[in-house]
Amino acid sequence: ITNYPLPITNYQLPIMKKLIIGVMGPGENATPSDLETARELGKLIAQQGWVLLTGGRNSGVMEAASIGAKSANGLTIGILPSSDTSNVSDAVDIAIVTDMGNARNNINVLSSDVVIACGMGAGTASEIALAIKANKPVILLNCDQKSEAFFMSLKDVAIASTPQAAIEQAIALIRL
Repeated sequence: ITNYPLPITNYQLPIMKKLIIGVMGPGENATPSDLETARELGKLIAQQGWVLLTGGRNSGVMEAASIGAKSANGLTIGILPSSDTSNVSDAVDIAIVTDMGNARNNINVLSSDVVIACGMGAGTASEIALAIKANKPVILLNCDQKSEAFFMSLKDVAIASTPQAAIEQAIALIRL
C-alpha cells in the first residue's frame, strides 16, 4: 500500500493550467476581413501554446479562428448553443453541447482567461458585455469605432489593430 499523496521527485514538472483564449465574433454575418483576421488570430493563439475557445459552429469567426488554430496544431474547444452537433466545425477538437441557445455565451466568457472580440454582431456584443460584468480582460479587434467607443465607455477595454497586437495585449493582460 502506497501512502498518498505521492512524493514529488526531481523529475516531475509542476502541472500548469493552460490558458484559454476566447475568440468571439459574428457567425453568418462575418465580413471577409473578420474571417481573415480570425484565422490569423487563431493561428497565433495556437503558436503561444494557448487553447482556443469559440462558439464551435462551422460559420464565421468561430470557424475561421478554429481553422487558424488547427493550422498551427492548436487545441480548440467549441461551446455549442444547441444539442445539434451537425453544424460543429471540423476544426473543433472538443465540442461541448449545451442546448442553452444564447445563454451559452456566459459559458464562453467565464471559461476564457481573455476574451478577444473579432468583428461585431449582437451575439458578440452580448459576450463582451458579459465579459465586462465578469471582470474578464477584453480585447476588441476588427471592431468599428462606434462599438469601440461604446464598450470603452463601460470599461477600459483594450483595442488592437492587428492579430499580433491582440496577442501582445493578451500577454500583457495575463501578466497583470
